[in-house]
Amino acid sequence: MPPNATPSGAQSQTQPGQPQQSNQVPTIRTTVGLVHLVATVTDRRHNFVTNLEQNDFRVLEDGAPQEIRFFGRETDLPLRIGLLLDTSNSIRPRLEFEQDAAIDFLSSVIRRNRDMAFLMTFDNEPEVVQDYTGDVSILTTAIRRQRAGGGTALHDAIYRAAEKLINPPPPKGSDPGLEVRRVLVVISDGNDNLSDHALSDAVESAIRAEASIYAISTNTDWLTTSGNVPKKRFIEQGDKVLQQFADQSGGRVFFPYKVDDLAQSFIDIGTELRSQYFIAYSPTNPQTTGKYRKIQIDVDRKNLNVRTRKGYYATSAAAPEAAPRSN
Repeated sequence: MPPNATPSGAQSQTQPGQPQQSNQVPTIRTTVGLVHLVATVTDRRHNFVTNLEQNDFRVLEDGAPQEIRFFGRETDLPLRIGLLLDTSNSIRPRLEFEQDAAIDFLSSVIRRNRDMAFLMTFDNEPEVVQDYTGDVSILTTAIRRQRAGGGTALHDAIYRAAEKLINPPPPKGSDPGLEVRRVLVVISDGNDNLSDHALSDAVESAIRAEASIYAISTNTDWLTTSGNVPKKRFIEQGDKVLQQFADQSGGRVFFPYKVDDLAQSFIDIGTELRSQYFIAYSPTNPQTTGKYRKIQIDVDRKNLNVRTRKGYYATSAAAPEAAPRSN
């Protein structure tokens, strides 16, 4: 089901452009009415599948087939990451867990002089405590300074962070029209008791920013099965909230048992960001009524799972970004 939120821009509508003709991978600029999608494809063993071609994909909007205008495999775009750290009183016993998780992630993913991240904390209200930087040591220092206390304004934090991702710093020394990959990483228990914005507002904001949400749950209700393999006892309400954010935006949610188990999760996130497909299409329905439209991507190979955002709001609002490179 689409989020029950007021419409906002989700289509990029700038001047039409054409692929550059050269021996290098071209830059494709956004065309009028173009809908951007980033898709992750995995097999039954959750391995990333990165060798598909454009004709392997089928895009449906509200059930109607769409023509793929632009396509790219194994994107290696500069990353713009919003890292959201829950510092509310409810996670006080787990704050060190969150800090270690955040630092591990940034150390694994950020490439100096290419990727950038900002740090936002949230308790009674969200606050950007470190603006965009590509220096992991600066981010690490900011993370270590945080202390826990207050309520939890998770929805407000995602709403504000997504807005900040709409106009991120462009890649240095690159074509200013080159697309960047927008990501929100949320480390939280998923609970909210102070936000002015509803959950649906936060989801819509992420859709408008074309940002995928990767959530790491700090809930720690576990049991141990045979072989000392930790498994979730049950999915808590906060976990369900984090799952909804991830599902609607095309991201993922992780339930690590302890800090030592985070390494593989971070490797998976980093690998996924480099192993995705860019797909863009112009909707066959030209009306911009602001209504929510469902998106579905299928592939013609069996036993593969495709993950992307669930839909968008069809408005005439323009987005400033350009489309990424295509093969």
